[in-house]
Parts: sequence; structure tokens; C-alpha cells
Amino acid sequence: MHLKITHKTTYSYDEPVAYALQQLRLTPRSGAGQKVLDWSMQITGATRQLGFDDQYGNVTELLKADPGTSRIEIVSEGTVEIADNNGVVGKHRGLAPLWLFEASTPMTAPGPLVQALADAVSAQTDGADPLDRLHALSARIGEQVTYETGRTDSDTTAEGALQAGHGVCQDHAHIMISAARQMGHPARYVSGYLMMNDRIDQDASHAWCEVWTEALGWVGFDVSNGISPDARYVRVAIGRDYRDAMPIMGIRRGPGQEALQVHLQVQQ
Repeated sequence: MHLKITHKTTYSYDEPVAYALQQLRLTPRSGAGQKVLDWSMQITGATRQLGFDDQYGNVTELLKADPGTSRIEIVSEGTVEIADNNGVVGKHRGLAPLWLFEASTPMTAPGPLVQALADAVSAQTDGADPLDRLHALSARIGEQVTYETGRTDSDTTAEGALQAGHGVCQDHAHIMISAARQMGHPARYVSGYLMMNDRIDQDASHAWCEVWTEALGWVGFDVSNGISPDARYVRVAIGRDYRDAMPIMGIRRGPGQEALQVHLQVQQ
């Protein structure tokens, strides 16, 4: 399947910007069942400073706001060919060692609720195939944490989202990562795109997780949709949690407020 993606991000400032830096992870790369056929990025109101691959292999670019700008617009778009591998990404690659994805981060640190979840699924699936145990974990998280926007934010931890009982794809991924690590599996966060069945226009990118198994290597799990990623998913960045793989992060100095607007289209 060929997917066409257009991701437009606009920052508007009510006063001219004195200084701002932004780090982008918006460019997918070929591999693991996807082939980037074409990709481009247009930037207004800021200037590229450098580009590099980070420690996880993510294509990363650094922008600096143009002096006195009041608007930064980033349009990242292209076409990607996707194969349906039933969520299987395969063997571990890259500079980051596998054990790095076993360690907790502040956003995925297990509390008593995550530990209880991991223990309950482990007991329920004792003796089962590891892949079946992970699918059971994904299903349990989907039952306990209802998908609902506006109840959590980008700083919500796995334990906090599980306690709230509501969350979005970021929260589902963090809970799955935290619990899977407690069950003895390296796990990582994935940011990317999902072609929806009922619409082309979206207001945010998507997130899921990948868990490593001895038999298959890395396998993807989208808790929010109750499936493993198929030919509608485009992987863009990976990391230990959201902060490692977030599409755009930055710092800004100076007075005034900023407004963020995201327009995303994913279509066949």
C-alpha cells in the first residue's frame, strides 16, 4: 500500500520571537516493512541549523527561529510504501543496545498499579506463548484505560494514566511499555502516522509501542486500536518513551504567548 502524508505544523506568536530552537523528528526512513518513495520538508520563519541521526536512528533536524519572526510553519510530506507484516519489525538494529529498552524512564516508571497489572496478566497467561501474553496485556490495558482526549497531557506518566482510567495513544503506549518491561521484555515507544478508515484529515500524529521477543524480535502493539500495526501505519521515530520520539520539541526565550496548530492528512 502507498500512503501519502502531509503534516503541517504552525506556531504563531503574539510578539516577535527573540530566540527559539526546535528539534524535529518528522522524516520516516526505509526499513522494517516500509520504503520511503519521496519526502520533503518546507520551513518558513526558521532556518535549518543541522541534521543528524540520533542514538535511536531517528532522522533529526535542528531549526532556529528567524530573528523577529511571529510565525513558524513546517510542512513535512511524502509518500511511503508499506507492507503488512502483522506488526513484526524483526531483529534489533542500531547503536542503542537492547538492554537500554529494559530500563524505566520517568514517564514509564512502574508504580503499584502497573506492577499489579503486569502480575495479573503474567498469572493469567502462565505457560502461554510470549506473543499471546503480550496480546493479552494489550487487551487488558484497553479495557482498563478508556480512550478519551482531554483527560491526560504530554507529561502524564504510565502510572498516572492507569490510575485515571482514561488516556490517549501516548498513555496506552507508555502503560504497555512499562508493564512489558516488568514482564521481562525490552519495549520501546513509536511515533508515526496511521491512515484512518473514516477520514483523511487528522489533528495529531499517532503512537504505539514495540516489544521485543526472542522468537520474532520487535513486534508492534497499538493498544488504542486493539491490533498490531498493519499496512496503514508509518513508523517515524522510536525511543524509550514519548520524550525520545516526540515529533517536535523546542525552547523559546522572550515574552508573549504562542499558539500551535496541527493539520495532518494521511491517505492512500
